[in-house]
Amino acid sequence: MNSNLSAIRQAGFKALTNELGAAGTVLFIRQFENGYGNYTEEREDMLNGVTLEDIVASINERKKAGTA
Repeated sequence: MNSNLSAIRQAGFKALTNELGAAGTVLFIRQFENGYGNYTEEREDMLNGVTLEDIVASINERKKAGTA
């Protein structure tokens, strides 16, 4: 049975890749991954105390450095 599942998985990836290309296949597969953690809490921790002015300054610095 395992070899059949393996063959089905290989055929599925081949079909996806043929139709969507490598990048499209990755984007398709990523839609079905289970996330982890608590995005809301992590975002609040990450942005705690960050002002709009901080964000604008960061964007402007990245533009000057050529990384934006």
